[in-house]
Amino acid sequence: MASTDETGQAPRHAPRPGPTPPTGPPADGGTVPKEPGARMPRWLPRAMVLALALIAAFQLGSWAFHQVTGLLINILIAFFLALAIEPAVSWMAGRGMRRGFATFLVFLAVLIAAAGFVTLLGSMLAGQIVKMVEDFPDYLDSVISWVNGHFHTDLRRVDIQEGLLRSDWLRNYVQNSATGVLDVSTQVLGGLFQLLTILLFSFYFAADGPRLRRALCSVLPPARQAEVLRAWEIAVDKTGGYLYSRGLMALISGVAHYVLLEILEVPYAPALAVWVGLVSQFIPTIGTYLAGALPMLIAFTVNPWYALWVLIFVVIYQQFENYVLQPKLTSKTVDIHPAVAFGSVVAGTALLGAVGALIAIPAVATLQAFLGAYVKRYDVTDDPRVHGRRNRPSAPGGSTRMRKLWTRRPGLGRPGPEGTGRTGNGPSA
Repeated sequence: MASTDETGQAPRHAPRPGPTPPTGPPADGGTVPKEPGARMPRWLPRAMVLALALIAAFQLGSWAFHQVTGLLINILIAFFLALAIEPAVSWMAGRGMRRGFATFLVFLAVLIAAAGFVTLLGSMLAGQIVKMVEDFPDYLDSVISWVNGHFHTDLRRVDIQEGLLRSDWLRNYVQNSATGVLDVSTQVLGGLFQLLTILLFSFYFAADGPRLRRALCSVLPPARQAEVLRAWEIAVDKTGGYLYSRGLMALISGVAHYVLLEILEVPYAPALAVWVGLVSQFIPTIGTYLAGALPMLIAFTVNPWYALWVLIFVVIYQQFENYVLQPKLTSKTVDIHPAVAFGSVVAGTALLGAVGALIAIPAVATLQAFLGAYVKRYDVTDDPRVHGRRNRPSAPGGSTRMRKLWTRRPGLGRPGPEGTGRTGNGPSA
């Protein structure tokens, strides 16, 4: 039998030494205070490691993307170039020619045309530079005589030449040019390598176009395959149509400017005509004025009035091209508004530089044609505001005012009963 004390209650044992077990939640619903020795959650270290891994992966991906940006731009140029020549390659392949050989023939024709243009333009520039250097003393003498005659000065060509040769500006320019020869050579080699890369990729894209489409569609469901093939076909039509329509307009522009330059007897008229035709068509809206600057400069060396005639012809031809020629040639190929074309070129230049300016218009035309099938259009109501007119209350004309005054005269009003010959307001007989 257990022992009891005098009060008859069993003795209470002292608590054992050690950590106190956790108690239940307080009765008033409050929070349990945390002890200072509590551990961090088990998921926190793994979350920190995962966050650091994601940051490292993002930095690595960003670095890799910046490293291959040049390659991606070259592939984009090659893809649009392949789209542009694919109609010609498909036409040759449909007549029994192997697709690779057809692509080679198209590239050969393009390279021959480009080499001929560069040769003509280079010879023209070289001849003009040599002529300007040879005639520079005569130009300088005429300028000096004009200055001396109008400003009563005593300038001599020998003093100007000696001052120019002894100037620090010329010495610094020669030193900088000598040190920049290596940089120019490196840039030329880099440009040639970039051109070779673009040509190789575009050749493979054009020659293996069907195989590339099959490989791309093999990883997509049938519904998506139809959309991809449709987008590809639209891109081929718009890019090829843009190139061929621009080429035709370049031919017309070149012939027109060639006739003018031959009439004015401006030297190197064929090369200048090719320059104007290409630059004016592949740089939208302002390309004609940029291309006309070089013929104006060369015409100015022949006769200053010839430069003015060239400028007038360039302005008139630009209006003819915008309102007559271009709508008829591009209505079935690249039918986009001139403001949209100019905005797309500006946006493409801001994003990708000169490359963006070249591919902006066919890219926007492809996107516009592809999205046009998903945009539902409705008939427009016959409202004058749609046609740019507004209904305004017309002021009463002179005849209307005279009629109102006549009807307001005393004794004149509405006609009376038939056969009476009296008016309604007049006195009775």
